[in-house]
Amino acid sequence: MDVPGSLTAQLYLLAYDPRKERVVTNSRFPYLLRAAALTDLLLAGRIADDDGKVRVVSEARLADPVLDGLLRQLAQSGPRPWSHWIGKDSRATVRAVRDELEVGRWVRVELRQPFLIFNRSCVRVRDTRVVKRLTARVAGALTGPASRVGDREAALAGLAAVGELGTVLPPVKRRAHQQRIGQLTERIGPAAPALRKVIQRAGIEGAG
Repeated sequence: MDVPGSLTAQLYLLAYDPRKERVVTNSRFPYLLRAAALTDLLLAGRIADDDGKVRVVSEARLADPVLDGLLRQLAQSGPRPWSHWIGKDSRATVRAVRDELEVGRWVRVELRQPFLIFNRSCVRVRDTRVVKRLTARVAGALTGPASRVGDREAALAGLAAVGELGTVLPPVKRRAHQQRIGQLTERIGPAAPALRKVIQRAGIEGAG
C-alpha cells in the first residue's frame, strides 16, 4: 500500500484517532505541519540553514502545492529565522494539506451540522491501513537499528515527538524512547528545535 510522499501529509494522517474515527488536531498541530514542510524542503535540497535562518538554494518545483507555495513564500521574503516560518500562516497550511489530501482521496471531509451558520468539518481517513503503515514507520525509527533509519523516517518520528502528536506518540512512548528521539531530532535539521521553541513561546502545554 502506498502513502503520501510529503512529511506534511504523513503527519496529518498520523493525527487520525481510531477511537473517534476522525483526524484530531490541537493548538500545536499547525506549527508541526509548518516544521514538517520546512523539513521536506530541506531534505529535497531546496533550502538550507544560513546561520539560523532559512535560505533558498533552489526554486525548482516539487509538484506539491503545499511545498511549492511555501518555497515561493520563502524566496520572495529572503532569509528569516526558522521559527518565523513555523509560526507564519500555520493554520492556512493545515487547510492546504487537508485540501490536498482530499483531492488525492486520502481523506474525506464531512460537514457537521451543515445547516447551522457556523459549520465544523470532520476529516476521516478513507483507508486506515495507510495510518497503520505510517505508524509502523514511526515505531521502526524508534525501536529498529539506528543505522537503518532513513532521513525521512527520522524526520517523521522526530517531528511527531517534538510536536507531541499524541495519536502516534503519547507521553508514555515519548518518555520510553527519549534517548532515540533526541538522536533522531539531531539528524533532521533546524526545524525541530525551532518547533520546540515556537511551542514553548506560545505557552502551549503538553496534553497528549
